[in-house]
Amino acid sequence: MDVNCEGCAGCCLDWRPLGAPDDREREGRYRALDDAYHLVPLSRDEIRGFVDSGLGDALVPRLFAAEGDRTATVGGHEVAGIGGRPAFLVGIRKLPKPVAPFDGDRVWLDTCAFLDPDTLKCRIHDTDRYPDRCRTYPGHNLELDAETECERVERVHGEAGERLVDDAVPGDLPPPPLSRGALGSSVFLHHDPDALADSGAVGRLVDDAATRADRATFVACAAASAPGTAAVSADRYERARERVLAADSWVGAAAEGWRAAAGPRGDAVADVDAPDPDRVEVDRGAPETADWDG
Repeated sequence: MDVNCEGCAGCCLDWRPLGAPDDREREGRYRALDDAYHLVPLSRDEIRGFVDSGLGDALVPRLFAAEGDRTATVGGHEVAGIGGRPAFLVGIRKLPKPVAPFDGDRVWLDTCAFLDPDTLKCRIHDTDRYPDRCRTYPGHNLELDAETECERVERVHGEAGERLVDDAVPGDLPPPPLSRGALGSSVFLHHDPDALADSGAVGRLVDDAATRADRATFVACAAASAPGTAAVSADRYERARERVLAADSWVGAAAEGWRAAAGPRGDAVADVDAPDPDRVEVDRGAPETADWDG
């Protein structure tokens, strides 16, 4: 597998305002409740790594609207679940940033929290925190003969060049995030649906108004889950939740700066209104990236 990522980042940002051809995450039997585009599911071990590194505030849960017997009702929302417990994934937060993908002008788009808006490179690439599903993307799409984000970019912004250079399936793909053995490894069940309902967390997730505490309860539950089971360790949950609540990473600080400055998604960025990414992220501790020609 070989992909040409320079000047693209189509799999790392929400390019629906620039012509992304579908919204497949909100179709079918299980429909994402949030409006994030291309959220990458993390494994339990990856979630633990982020939490232990003080980056728990960079993570966000995803629940799914569903119908039928595998559902749970939480705070008036019918969501995918098992035994009355809501099922969820955990991924990386999306933040509004000024970016210029596909050889276009700079616009405000929601991007992965770790994407450098200047170089369009991942700030954690080639580190221990880089997720396996990012490293092997679009391997699962190729394995299933499903259209990749690379091909969508080629189809809509073909003038920006070829993106999927070689479509050979990698030999080291992680398990699919929704496979039969995913419970406790990439699909998690919240252990206290009554507390969730009382807190109103699900409604705030739907409204893109989730609080640090809302995110922390899901992230900690995932970190405390046992692979292959629905079990959640109470002690590990409390420790992980405290660490996420105490997290004060550059991602959390940058989130506030970007949200305060951002214009409507898809709007052109006025240089006078856009903060310098180095000031928003690097000065707060974000790793720097090199230019593509470097």
